Formats: sequence, C-alpha cells, structure tokens
Amino acid sequence: MSVSMRDLDPAFQGAGQKAGIEVWRIENFKPVPVPQSSYGKFFTGDSYVILKTVALKSGALRHDIHYWLGKDTSQDEAGAAALKTVELDAALGGRAVQYREVQGHETERFLSYFKPCIIPQEGGTASGFKHVESEEHKIRMFTCQGKHVVHVKEVPFARSSLNHDDIFILDTANKIFQFNGSNSSIQERAKALEVVQHIKDTYHDGKCDIATVEDGKLMSDADTGEFWGFFGGFAPLPRKTITDDVKIDDAIPTQLLCVEKGQAEPVAADSLTKELLDTNKCYLLDCGSEIYVWMGRSTSLDERKAASGAAEEYLRSKDRLKSNIIRVIENFETVAFRSKFDTWPQSAEVAVSEDGRGKVAALLKRQGLNVRGLLKAAPVNKEEPQPYIDCTGNLQVWRVNGQEKILLPVSDQSKFYSGECYIFQYNYPGEDQEECLIGTWFGKQSVEDERNSATSQANKMVESLKFIASQLQVYEGSEPILFFAIFQSFLVFKGGLSDGYKNFISEKELPDDTFKDDGISLFRVQGSGPENMQAIQVEPVASSLNSSYCYILLSGSLVFTWIGNLTTPEVQELVERQLDVIKPNMQSKLQKEGSESEQFWEILGGKSEYPSQKIARDAESDPHLFSCTFLKGDLKVTEIYNFNQDDLMTEDIFILDCHSSIFVWVGQEVDQKLKTQALVIGEKFVKHDFLLEKLSPQVPVYIINEGSEPQFFTRFFTWDSTKSAMHGNSFQRRLSILKNGGRPTLTNKPKRRTPVAHAGRSATAEKPQQRSRSVSFSPDRVRVRGRSPAFNALASTFESASARNLSTPPPQVRKPYPKSDSSNAASRSTALASLAATFEQQPPREPLMPRSIKPRPKSPPKSDSNSKENTMSSKMEALTIQEDVKENEVEDEEGLTLYPYERLITVSTDPAPDIDVTKRETYLSSAEFREKFGMTKEAFYKLPKWKQNKLKMALQLF
Repeated sequence: MSVSMRDLDPAFQGAGQKAGIEVWRIENFKPVPVPQSSYGKFFTGDSYVILKTVALKSGALRHDIHYWLGKDTSQDEAGAAALKTVELDAALGGRAVQYREVQGHETERFLSYFKPCIIPQEGGTASGFKHVESEEHKIRMFTCQGKHVVHVKEVPFARSSLNHDDIFILDTANKIFQFNGSNSSIQERAKALEVVQHIKDTYHDGKCDIATVEDGKLMSDADTGEFWGFFGGFAPLPRKTITDDVKIDDAIPTQLLCVEKGQAEPVAADSLTKELLDTNKCYLLDCGSEIYVWMGRSTSLDERKAASGAAEEYLRSKDRLKSNIIRVIENFETVAFRSKFDTWPQSAEVAVSEDGRGKVAALLKRQGLNVRGLLKAAPVNKEEPQPYIDCTGNLQVWRVNGQEKILLPVSDQSKFYSGECYIFQYNYPGEDQEECLIGTWFGKQSVEDERNSATSQANKMVESLKFIASQLQVYEGSEPILFFAIFQSFLVFKGGLSDGYKNFISEKELPDDTFKDDGISLFRVQGSGPENMQAIQVEPVASSLNSSYCYILLSGSLVFTWIGNLTTPEVQELVERQLDVIKPNMQSKLQKEGSESEQFWEILGGKSEYPSQKIARDAESDPHLFSCTFLKGDLKVTEIYNFNQDDLMTEDIFILDCHSSIFVWVGQEVDQKLKTQALVIGEKFVKHDFLLEKLSPQVPVYIINEGSEPQFFTRFFTWDSTKSAMHGNSFQRRLSILKNGGRPTLTNKPKRRTPVAHAGRSATAEKPQQRSRSVSFSPDRVRVRGRSPAFNALASTFESASARNLSTPPPQVRKPYPKSDSSNAASRSTALASLAATFEQQPPREPLMPRSIKPRPKSPPKSDSNSKENTMSSKMEALTIQEDVKENEVEDEEGLTLYPYERLITVSTDPAPDIDVTKRETYLSSAEFREKFGMTKEAFYKLPKWKQNKLKMALQLF
C-alpha cells in the first residue's frame, strides 16, 4: 500500500506507541485529541475515533481501532470518522482491525475498554448541539442488559418502560434503585450493580444511598415501597415490547461481495473459501448483524477508503444502519472472520512486515516529527519461565495398574515409564493457605483404558477433598515447567510394567522395549538447573542425537556421556547429576560432539545425520478468557475482553487459554454434576480450538476451583483473595461489596506469604547454590520436603472449612527427627482418620456474609516459672529427667520446657511435673507436634476450639 504525507493527519502523530487507549473526537471533520480525564464520556451528537494498543508477550504491539457514532451525529461527521480510521490504520502500518460502533449497539470488545459501562450524554459539537450542563439532579432511568459487559440505555422515566426481562436503574436525587426483573439472571444483576456504583461515583460524588428491588415482591420492605412511590404506586408490569433496537437476525445467509469502483457486487460461489479473496481487491462479507470489509494487502489507501464507503452505502440500502462494520487486512484476519469460511488453510504464522510502518515513519521523520511510536516493537523477553509454585511441599505418586493405583516409594516417585499412567498429589504452602494439586501423567505408550482409569481415580480424589484441590492433566512431552519444578529430577524410561501395557504389546505382537539395566539405552538430558532437570529415554540410534542436548548412553557395564556443541556448561553439569540417578557409582566415558570413539558409534548402530535445533515447545501466549455453557455435551464459549477478576462469576465455568496451558475455573455455585465435568469441558475446548491457534491436543489442562486459586492461576489477574473467599451468589457478593464502600467485607485477612524462590531459584539475580552430586542425587536418598507425611492424613482434614479425606495413605518418609512410638502410629492414624468424618458437617452458612478468615491466635500461654509451687527440688528433678531424655526434651524459643509425648498423655507412667494440664499440647516440640497432630502448632491454633478438643481427646492429651 502506497502512503503519501498528505494522506496522514498530524493528529495521529506518535499514536499507538505504548499500551493503552487513545481517543479523538471529530470536530469540523478533523480528529481532535480528547483528554484522558474525559475517556469514556461520549456525547450523542458526536463521532469519535478510539485506538486500543496492546503489548503482546512477543514484544509486538497489536492495535484495534473503533469509530463510535452517536445517535444524533451527522452523516458527514460519521463519514469523516470512518475515513480517519482508515488513515490511522495506515499510520500504524496497515494491520489494525477497525470496528464501526453505533450508539446502543456497541461490540463487547469496545464496551470492555470503558468498564463498567458508557452512558452517552445529550449534546455535541456539530449541528448546533451543545453539551448539557445540568444544574439540578434530574430523575433518570436506565435499562441494563448483558452478562459479561453491560449495555446501558436511558429510557423514559415511566412505569411503561419497566418489564420482567431486564434490569432497570432509577437514579433519584438521594437514592439509586436497582430493579431486578424476575426473568433476569443472577450474573446480569451483579453486573448491573457495577453500573450503580459508577452512577453513584460519577453523578453523586459517592454520596447517596443504594437499594435493590426484586420484581414480584411488592411492598415487602421500605425500599420497595419507596421505589413504587415514584411511579404512583404498584401496578402490574406490561410485557416487553419489541422495538427497533432488536439486533439484526444472524440467520441471514452469509454473502460475499466484491467492491469494484466503489460498488459492491455479489460473488458467485458454491461455498466460501479463502481462494475467492484477491489480494488486489476489497470485499464485503455480509453476516447479518455484522458486515466485514476485507482489504487485500496490495490495495491502495484510496481503494480502502472506497471500500469503507461502499459498506456504509450497502447498509443504508438494506436499512441496517445499526449493524456493526468490521474491517480486516489480509493476513491479519480475526478468528471470527476466518470462521465464516468453509475452508481456511492452517498456514504458518505470517511474519509481520514492518514495511508499512517504516514508510510512514520515514515520511514523518523528514518533516521533523517524532516517530518513536512508529518504530519497531521492543524485543521479546526470553527469560526462563517461572513455575509460580512453592517447591518445598509433600509429593505422593501412584502408578496406575488397571483399576488400581500403586503407591510408589519416595526413591521411585520421579521415575516414570512411557507405557504407564501416573497420579500424583502435591501439597504445598500457598500464599494464604495450604494448597493441593492432584494430577495425572499419561505416557506416550500408555493404553486408553489406563488413561481413563487414572482420570476417574484422580477425579474421585478431588471430589473427596470437596473440590478444594486443583487438578492437572499432563501428557508426556507436553509437561509444563510447573510439573518439572515439582518433580525436580525427572526420568522417563521406555516401556511399562502395568498389566494393561503388557497385554497391549502382547495382543499387537510388539517387542517389549521396557528399560533394562543390562541393555542398550540412550537418554536425552535437558533442564535449566539441578531443581529442574529431566532425562528422557529415546531410541538408541545416532539420529536421536541433537547438538542442543547432552546424552547418556548405557550398554551393559559401559557408560558414555555425549556433549552437544550447542549446549551450555550448566546443562553439561546436569549430565553428571542425572547419571547419579540412572547409574550411580559408575564412571562414564566423555564423548564430545565431533570427537566420538568408534565404540560409541558402534553401540548406536553407526553414524548418521542428526538435527541441531532444540525441540520446540509451545510458548505461553497472551491469555484469552472464555465463559462456557455446557449443555447435553455441547460446549459454547463467549470471549471476555480486557478481563479481570470480577468477570469470574461464581455461577459459571470459565476457560483461560494461554496456548501452552488451559485453565478451567469452576465457580463455587456451579452445579455439583457440572463440576465433575470440568475436565471434559477443558478437553472439548482443546478439541474445538476456538481461537484457531493450532492448539496441541495434548496441551496441559488445569482445573481451578474458586476459593482455592493457586498463584500459577492468579498471576494472570490483579487478584484479591478476599473476593473469592466470599459466600453467596455473584449478586449478593457484589451488593455486599457495594454497601461496604467498594471493599469485600472480610476482616483480619491473613497476610500473604513472602514470595518464595520457585523451583530452587533465588528470587534475586544471584545464582542459586547447587547441591552436591553425591548428597542430592543418590537414588537411595529420601527427599524430605518440609511437610510431615501426617499432613496428608490430618492437616488436609482440619485446616480448612471443608473436611478433606485422602483415598490412599501417604508414603512412609524418614523423619529428620526421632519418632516416639512408631509401633502405635498406624493405629492412631486410623483412629484420627475415622474421627475426621465427624467434621464433615459444618454450621450453616449465612448466604450474604463472606467467609471469615480468622486471625492467627497468639502463642499459647507459658507455664509460670515464678510460681511458688515450682520449687527448687522440682526444678532439679526436671533437669535430671531432661538429661535422661535430652534427645527428645528441650526448651522452646521462649524458655518453655518441652517434653516427649509419652510424658504428656494422661496414662503416662512418668508424667511431666508442674505443667498446665489443660494445655498439654503446648509442651510438645514442634517436631513432636507435627508428628502427632499432622500439622504445625500455628495451623492447630487456627482451628475452632471444638476441633482442637476432639484432636486432643483422640491423642489422649487430656
């Protein structure tokens, strides 16, 4: 597209150079910048041009241009806005999507820029209009429609305007009423409350009362009576009448027209295909409520302006002036546009050309103007991705064998087989509370029956935890960084051990290639450090090598390590660490790429060509949020633009698509049966690939439950955990926040944890200290993770408002502190597990009140060391006893004498002297406390008194 200086308006100089919104108003057919303080204020007699700039993760800038037409704007001004939009696109390099917005019929994308709503004011600059400055408050009434964004329209202040289907806001001098039609949804009512807040802040300086009125409740309260008093008393409401504002029926057959010399002529074709579009021409695609203008890359600016004018004329001829017009450029079409065609080739991403932008920049620079906004975008940030999870938690892993799951010992829980399926449970410290992640891993050679079994058993584990745990489904080769961070040193062997795998290869008469110590095997080593490293078994042939990796080759008693020329010293060090896991105490023969021994090539079956590029993994892209409707197996989604936490409605299911991962968020008020279908919904979303972004069918899928959102999900939002901790539906929550001055009504919210150094990496720029090979990676060494195994049996039951019960006992992990009575541990665990069932029933929840998060209580009182009863002889006796059991009895940080469990129980033969018998548990050491109670002292004292007493009774502490 050729560009000349006379085609570009000076008002667009430097536009779109940073993320955000820019607005121009058309005055005398010229764009005039609107001050930022007036963004969102539109006048019915004006036309506007709006530019939305988004900084993508790739470093590029994406632009969307809208021109908004007030209902009273002149046709000439509207035409000027349309032409200026084309010019602005040219100034930005000719790749922006352009939208025509008509007052009252705006797109959801446009309305999302000005949340919660736009309320156009009467007046304007053209045709003698004047901006109205009201001196006295005038009673106004508005109707609100929309579940995700709100379409607000002012209606006559009359009873006849009300109906049962919509929501109405009555704005009076001293009070704002929200009238909820009986047929309106909870989500619509919640969104309308945001409009009430906007009106209160904008037109009342935040100083007025708020009231809600329910349709059909007549005179049930004073607010309802006052509301109907404005209409002269209650009377039955009329049915909703059909108006000219009803949107154009989308059932109109889609039609393609070619624009020739400003005229649109139909294109004869049996079906719509991309091949019908000529790069030298412009086209119209009539889809009913929307008209698309497609502009070929080789068309001139004048031809594009002519196509825009042809679209306006086409709508006038069809009497559809309120339809939206969307203009797209070749190679930068929207997903919605491409979906209208029967076939659209799945070609590789088009390289974004900077030619158009460069030409415009050169023209402006010659005129001495600032061109920073037209220069190339910033380079891509290539920092190592972070897992956003604390890696000091407790890990349990089960191997699936048919319909059973077998608990793996700690020494084997990071060693997977490609023909197997696994279930893992990871409990770790979260920002506000303990978090739990339950996941499944499917090997490439695993069988379908065992995948289904693993999914079913993992779902039951999540259900048993009252849907508090998050869930993750992972396929071999598509593991997210979070998965590797949890497992740290991760190995994948070929073959399998399960009955399902053995039966499968037997039926198919396939060779059993399961890893054997005395056979030939080749492992590719990868990762970013000792806390995130993997060894993947590959085919033992030369073509499996890659210059970007290091390898370990085993052949009987021979061990070779092969170093690719493109690897870094950090990756090369991982080879030795992984060798300690695969073949400990074995000396390897170093093979550098290009200087290998003949014996090395002979084991691999001879030399052959191999690649040098690193295996590409899906990168995380800019997230997209979708609201989901799942009915009778049919999934429908609606994209939510410029989303935030408040868009997550507790009655619904949402999907966050990051391309490399899919997050399914499930609200607390979602039907229980639908909650169990969350993983199915995620899989259907992946299968449909609604964004047409070539989603891998094996992309990791997370299930996130409201109220237990982990940091690896909340990082995509500006998150306030108190909002997700509230009770009630979305309308009740929003009303509670509104009446509390815009804040959730939670008090004494616990402080968030200090951010941890994820995956062993330092949170600062310093390089983390690496652990020694002999200590950290011996296969017999038990990796202790800072949580007692008893945590999974008790803490998950007592540390939350809902009871948690694990379906399988935790593994026996060696303690860093001595056990007092290991022979009775199992029986006590069994007794306490049965006790957990008594905590299933909770006190009834108050629907309008948020969950209260109790403050951490102060440390329990110490025994009085100055008591007269604490004689010198008893002190000497205590010291003597302490010397006898010095391994188990010490003093705490505040000088309180600590005793072993056997001396504190009521049936002790050698009871501890001079203690407060009602608080025996305070004299347990932290290690003993965690061993007996399955949680920290701090967590114990956060429990209600009745739970504390039940636990102490079960342990016979008093």
